[in-house]
Amino acid sequence: MQNDTPLRRNRRPTHPGKILREHYLVPRGITQTVLASDLGISTKHLSQIVNGHARIDSTLAAKIAKVLETTTQFWVNLQAKIDAWDAEQETANWQPANVYPATLAMV
Repeated sequence: MQNDTPLRRNRRPTHPGKILREHYLVPRGITQTVLASDLGISTKHLSQIVNGHARIDSTLAAKIAKVLETTTQFWVNLQAKIDAWDAEQETANWQPANVYPATLAMV
């Protein structure tokens, strides 16, 4: 039996800044100061990202990908999961005035 209901998480996804710190900076011995310089951003901004207080936008995702030899999509996807989770939480009690379900004619 196949269930098409999306998996619901009970917790917020891991922030990309934590992934950056725990899986890239610490194991490779890269300091936030050095990485911030390499990315062309302030150490304060990188610290905010690493501590989960700031987003990774697509341009910064591309820079991180080049510096760490990963992909832009990897960092964008991590951030998108956080953004979607936050939006779902923010609108949990909101109800639309109208709902327009898809019809078979449109499919």
